[in-house]
Amino acid sequence: MQCFKSKYGPWALVAGASEGLGAAFAEALAKQGLNLILIARRSDKLEELTNALKNKYPIEIKYRALDLADVEPIKLYVSQLGLDIGLLVYNAAYSPIGYFENISDENLAKIVEVNIKAPLLLSKLVLTQMIEKRRGGLVLMSSLAGSQGSPKIATYAASKAFNTILAEGLWKELRKHGIDVLAACAGAISTPGYKNAQTTKDAPGTLDASKVAEKTLRALGKGPTIIPGVINNIARFFMGRIFSRKLAISIMDNNTKNLS
Repeated sequence: MQCFKSKYGPWALVAGASEGLGAAFAEALAKQGLNLILIARRSDKLEELTNALKNKYPIEIKYRALDLADVEPIKLYVSQLGLDIGLLVYNAAYSPIGYFENISDENLAKIVEVNIKAPLLLSKLVLTQMIEKRRGGLVLMSSLAGSQGSPKIATYAASKAFNTILAEGLWKELRKHGIDVLAACAGAISTPGYKNAQTTKDAPGTLDASKVAEKTLRALGKGPTIIPGVINNIARFFMGRIFSRKLAISIMDNNTKNLS
């Protein structure tokens, strides 16, 4: 715990922290003794989470309700805090479900803003400070959906592929500065958002949010990517190494067609 705190503390910034996986990351980091900066759209959820964590852990928490689709106010807020941020966990994602032809231009643009522009520019902001200190960490939440074309969530999947490749490149670039970078390529996670979108039973390999958060943080510093869960690792091996690309896309189509 002390080693983790000295490497990635004293403050951790979690973007997309109101509930589900973001809240699980916040609690996992609180267990490690890190102070938290929590950002998400819903002020009520942030306040609820902040109060719950403060009652359990002797840490400081700051939170602000901000829309991850508009990164400039977030950059301004983080810069004005003047805190020593040693870890950024970018968990926020926007994923309108539907076939490309039916998704509005506005929603397509929002995918880019939340899933690509915000993690890119927020990472740039905090990494500048980490490079000066020669320590720190960056976690970008990606998805197994980004490993191949994924019908009905095609643009979301493409944005997650961007985050994986970005993390892999930064992992190599920033090692010389003592900074660890990790992309967590998760499968299905049991969160409120997933439950609302899924019309049938959970997909094979679905994990609790707390397990994904804990496995991801344990993997930080050990390599550029992690796929939480044994079943998900097996699935990724077959989808990426054994099956043809056409078959892998067809399998994803079968898995995503029940999302709504």
